[in-house]
Amino acid sequence: MSKGTMGIAAENENVQFLENENRKEYTSRTAPTRAKRVEASKPLSVPEYFQDKRNLEDLWKEVFPVGTEWDLLDSVYQYNWNFSNLEEAFEAGGKLYGEKVYLFGSTEPQFVPFRGEYKVIYIPVVVAVVSPFPPSDKIGINSVQREVEEIIPMKLMKMDWVPYIPLEDRNSQVDKLKFQIFILSCTQRRAALNRLKIVRIKKYEYCLPHFCNPLKKPEQSTEVQIIFPAEPKPIFCEFDWKEHKLQELTDDLIEEEELSVDQKDAFKEFVKEKVREAMKANREEEEARVKACLEMSEERKAAFEKMRFYKFYPVQTQDSPNVSQVKTRYINRYYGKADEVF
Repeated sequence: MSKGTMGIAAENENVQFLENENRKEYTSRTAPTRAKRVEASKPLSVPEYFQDKRNLEDLWKEVFPVGTEWDLLDSVYQYNWNFSNLEEAFEAGGKLYGEKVYLFGSTEPQFVPFRGEYKVIYIPVVVAVVSPFPPSDKIGINSVQREVEEIIPMKLMKMDWVPYIPLEDRNSQVDKLKFQIFILSCTQRRAALNRLKIVRIKKYEYCLPHFCNPLKKPEQSTEVQIIFPAEPKPIFCEFDWKEHKLQELTDDLIEEEELSVDQKDAFKEFVKEKVREAMKANREEEEARVKACLEMSEERKAAFEKMRFYKFYPVQTQDSPNVSQVKTRYINRYYGKADEVF
């Protein structure tokens, strides 16, 4: 191939290259571009607001309601009871602020109105004992059906004073906390009740937190519960040896045909024996009180003198019955009356 011919061929290749490049550029400019996919914006979600839990909100629920029948516990908790008055008592200016406090619970059946009708409702109550030491490690067990009262260590009923940890401290190391509140707790599980004897279960229903102040002479009972094994059915009655006359009680039972004449003497002797046992128990209790008082340190005496009892009922809300008309200072036969009711 001559040089001229080679030059012409090279020039033609250059022209062809430029035409191809121009065609590509034109195509890229005029070709329709694929539209980008635009995602639909999600609607803005409305933020949910949850009311912060109060620091002592579950305190009243953690306190075991001593003496309440197991079958009734669900009915107690079916209402949205509010014990904000108890919580506020631990705040600055409250009755329990800065104090060491022991709490125990109970329930009081009362006929009260709720949503337009009156009904018997088991009202939860919390008693606060201001004391530098546990007020008692005993539980009293008594009822009309029981002949004698028992006072036993509360641990035999799986009860004990345990520290209560407020919500704000539950992520802290327990061994570094300084406990202010102690509650009477019970570790008996309801699920295990079917393995217990009926007598054992009934004992829980007759439990009362026990308390004895050696510095105060209690008003001793002069009444005894009588369960006489008569035929065809036992005789249940009460006898107060200061207020009643045994002969009159016996005659009344015979007249009502609860006691037969031939069982009269046996019944009277039975009652006399129960009275002797009760008198002996009263005497021993008083001797023990005097002995404890003599052996007590001055520091402990001062603590007993400063000890105070406060009784808390739930406050009125739209979700719970109004209990304002049934409040009472009475706690139980051991503690007597509260110094103040809320």
